[in-house]
Amino acid sequence: MTLIDPADAPRKTALVPDLRRLDERAARAWTEAMAVRSLPGSRYAVDSESGATYVVDATTGSCTCPDHEIRGRRCKHVRRVAIEITAGRVPPPGQVRAVCDACETETFVPEDAPTPHLCATCALDPGTVVLDRETGDRLVVVRVTDRRADDVRVDAADCTVAAYPTNEGYPADDVVVEVAYLGDGDRRYSFPRSRLRRTDDAALLA
Repeated sequence: MTLIDPADAPRKTALVPDLRRLDERAARAWTEAMAVRSLPGSRYAVDSESGATYVVDATTGSCTCPDHEIRGRRCKHVRRVAIEITAGRVPPPGQVRAVCDACETETFVPEDAPTPHLCATCALDPGTVVLDRETGDRLVVVRVTDRRADDVRVDAADCTVAAYPTNEGYPADDVVVEVAYLGDGDRRYSFPRSRLRRTDDAALLA
């Protein structure tokens, strides 16, 4: 392995494209006032600067504007949709905007995604190894439920997950995650999502 000296910094470059190097349609896609709204599937409505609204299909690269339909050109509307998707301002094809049910940040999820809707940071797949912040125990995720900590009962303690003594301080409306202890896969335990932290100890499952 050859390490790169931090002193050998790359040359400075702008994140915004140099409009002088772009063709007319590309430059207008960057500079004109447009609003892009996602539609079902891979389609997007583009409200153009002229006041007209056109529909772009991001998968086929088509647009209902005259520039594309008559001239067959890759129009500014198709380019603008690509810019908005890349910048994360509109969801990619097949996804919709949602609020993460765990941390309430805005995220994108598949159109048919089951609840709960979780962002990439909060999402936990079955089989993921997590750490109990309170005890340091390593657990295995069985499933992420669509129920809240103040709605799920712990029968053995005759209280809800939110009211369980060691869960004090965690949000009462936190998403509940069902887990199992390593080596004890038969029993299921319910934890508030924010009590669990990802860990890199996946090797423990081997």
